[in-house]
Amino acid sequence: MSNVPTLADSNTKTPCVLVIETDEVLAKHMSLDLQEAGYKTAIAPDVASGLRQARDLQPALIVLDRMLASESGLTLASHLRSLGTRSPIILLMVRDAVDDRVACLEAGADDYFLKPYRTDDFLKLVRLYLKTEAPSHEQLRFGDLLLDLATRRASRNARLIDLTMKEFELLKFLMEHPREVLTREQILENVWGYDFVGESNVIEVYVRYLRLKVEDEGEKRLIQTVRGVGYVLREV
Repeated sequence: MSNVPTLADSNTKTPCVLVIETDEVLAKHMSLDLQEAGYKTAIAPDVASGLRQARDLQPALIVLDRMLASESGLTLASHLRSLGTRSPIILLMVRDAVDDRVACLEAGADDYFLKPYRTDDFLKLVRLYLKTEAPSHEQLRFGDLLLDLATRRASRNARLIDLTMKEFELLKFLMEHPREVLTREQILENVWGYDFVGESNVIEVYVRYLRLKVEDEGEKRLIQTVRGVGYVLREV
């Protein structure tokens, strides 16, 4: 397996990616690809090791197989979130059905990658989540909804809203274009940022969960559906 970085290493500018995978061959393959792409890596072969390294290393990104030997990857992702892990989590999955995406979101994962493993596509997704951006103190506001670009947190009526990275990107894109009807194609291109392959209703799944968070206390709906076209951020 790859050398496990120390805690001091994890605080350098080179991002560390934690791979939690019971398939040793696949884990080594992914680790080598990540290292050649310029990232530090750590491999956890089981749940206990994954939890320990996530706590100690505070990786920039966690790649987690949905099927682990002793525990579901969904359960582990949920556990990591309950422990306060804010790093993006990518789940490795073998199916791309709507219920799989829903389960992914409910567990607190940010995205998923479909097996079989493909180096170029995997690294493209990793780069999307680990792209470096200049620190921002900017905030976006629409009515009583506020989005802080530095903390990647939203708030509504002083109620803090934790967002996954994908939810943040989706809300940010909508708030950057208030009252403008955005097509599904525009959203896929600007939020997902790569050639998306999958069922067309992936956006609906993410919008549903974003609405649940933004309207958690019965606030009026802001993300409106424009049937046959896409979505728009506006008050009714």
